[in-house]
Amino acid sequence: MTLVEIVLALLWTGLTAYALLGGADFGGGFWDLFAGSAARGRATRKLIEHSLGPIWEANHVWLIYAVVLLWTAFPPVFAAITSSLYIPLTLAALGIIGRGAAFAFRKVSAQLWQQRLFGAVFAFSSVVTPFFFGACAGAIASGRVPPGVGQADPMRVWLNPTSAACGVLAVGIAAYLAAVYLTRDAQRQAEPGLAETFALRARVAGVIVGGLAVAGLLVLRWDAPALFRALTSGPGSPLAAVSVIAGLVSLVLLHRRAYLAVRVTAALAVAALLWAWAAGQYPYLLPDTTAAEVSATGPVLTAMVSVLGVGALILAPSMWWLFALFQRDLPARR
Repeated sequence: MTLVEIVLALLWTGLTAYALLGGADFGGGFWDLFAGSAARGRATRKLIEHSLGPIWEANHVWLIYAVVLLWTAFPPVFAAITSSLYIPLTLAALGIIGRGAAFAFRKVSAQLWQQRLFGAVFAFSSVVTPFFFGACAGAIASGRVPPGVGQADPMRVWLNPTSAACGVLAVGIAAYLAAVYLTRDAQRQAEPGLAETFALRARVAGVIVGGLAVAGLLVLRWDAPALFRALTSGPGSPLAAVSVIAGLVSLVLLHRRAYLAVRVTAALAVAALLWAWAAGQYPYLLPDTTAAEVSATGPVLTAMVSVLGVGALILAPSMWWLFALFQRDLPARR
């Protein structure tokens, strides 16, 4: 494995972590939106707030990590993506800011109308933000982002069938992951009713996401045939098959109430789909642009990998300890 490939793997690992953790974060807001009235949805919103409370800011570490890594390791690609997709990226950034502020303000608001206002902003931003991220992914995957600065039409580059399909799929995946994770959280809090509710939502969301994935493939066949071939018969097809199998196993585990094991298989289904895209597009990052052609110099990449290794010694234990403390805190409160 070359140094460029190592950096690519590290970059995609960060994006995968953000999809699995940050995606579930956004999905929590999705279910907050459909929790019901203030009285009927109080228990659901309380569970969501408790689950997101310790980690909702930490999840964005992975986004920052991926952005900095792309900027440093592949500057021309970073320039092309940000200059072509600045509209959806700006809207996604505003969504992150809006949902974060609303989530914090709602927890300290005393009046019902304030809670409703901030809750609406939090929930709405949680839905539109993954859509815009998915639209950006669709634009890149379908080859609509050309090399160079500002070479794409700023509207057509992300307002297209593939971007729309990927955006909707991203929202569905976020909702699915959140429902899966919340089943276990409800079980740990001795809330069997909520656990059953989210298990049902996870099963429904899983079926819908599967349908969206099939529909997305049909869109790709018409709108992005190269990506369609890569995912169905090319380098990405084995990982795409793993994603399908893991998704089906997740439905079985949800039916059997194996809420801890299903977290693993659901995460595997999403991660395998992301890596199928990476495998299908490799070695190209943009049309006619390979990773090796636009990567930083060897010394820069070496320094980056070294710094990331040192940083991982701090970040990985810190994140593990954060989740460990959060998990251990629940039994003591009963």
